[in-house]
Amino acid sequence: MAVLAHATAAEIAGRLQAVGPPPYEALREPENGLVMVRGRIGGDGAAFNLGEATVSRAAVRLASGEVGFGYTLGRDLEKARMIALCDALMQSENFAGRVQSSVIAPLRDAMLARRNQEAEEAAATRVDFYTMVRGEG
Repeated sequence: MAVLAHATAAEIAGRLQAVGPPPYEALREPENGLVMVRGRIGGDGAAFNLGEATVSRAAVRLASGEVGFGYTLGRDLEKARMIALCDALMQSENFAGRVQSSVIAPLRDAMLARRNQEAEEAAATRVDFYTMVRGEG
């Protein structure tokens, strides 16, 4: 689910076309809503309400009965529907392997490549500070 949440709707749609998903019905049409984001000061302090975040959610059922749920940050209704479809397909014996190899694995590789590139770009701007001690102190 983390891989799908970090991918764009266009990336997921392109990969899902290769799988050829079966017929499905919407149990919950994609919709937008808000969730409360909570935080802690220092990681161990008392929890407080940081603010609200927009989310999209959807639920689908395959013709064979598997049910999938999809949630994503933002207002991308189509992405929530495709995440729900992938969730349902991963529960199906007929489609789980194809979804893993055609959708999840390539998206995971792309996500890791983006992270590595961003880390390299950030490392290139790193400045090493050091202190020079003068005298006998």
